[in-house]
Amino acid sequence: MKKVITTLVFAIGLVFSMTAQDKMMKKSTKTIVLEQTPGEFTQKQLSVPAGTYVFEIANNGVGHDVGFVLVKKGKDISKPENHIQTAYVTEVVKTGESQRSNPTVLGKGEYVYFCPMNPTATDNTLIVQ
Repeated sequence: MKKVITTLVFAIGLVFSMTAQDKMMKKSTKTIVLEQTPGEFTQKQLSVPAGTYVFEIANNGVGHDVGFVLVKKGKDISKPENHIQTAYVTEVVKTGESQRSNPTVLGKGEYVYFCPMNPTATDNTLIVQ
């Protein structure tokens, strides 16, 4: 009986711990909203502090589906293994809609972002301080 109670108390503590951790993750995750129009992102450069971010990508009149690719500056953007895959939107973005990425941890440095489906310039810069 003592073993069952100990196990039960441990399980309840674990659930509370996981719930608190999930709430903290949601609180500390910020959103970066970027808009695509035909052939370009409207925001060419932005600076943010290091942290965890979700990218929200809006398709404003492009006329076809768009996406989002983020790469550490200096890496070959044509190689998918260099893409920060958590930053991909979870679904392609249809005209007039927006989609979000998964939470993405960004350390200090420079990143480039682009959309190969639009296609946009590959010199859009995200500076993480």
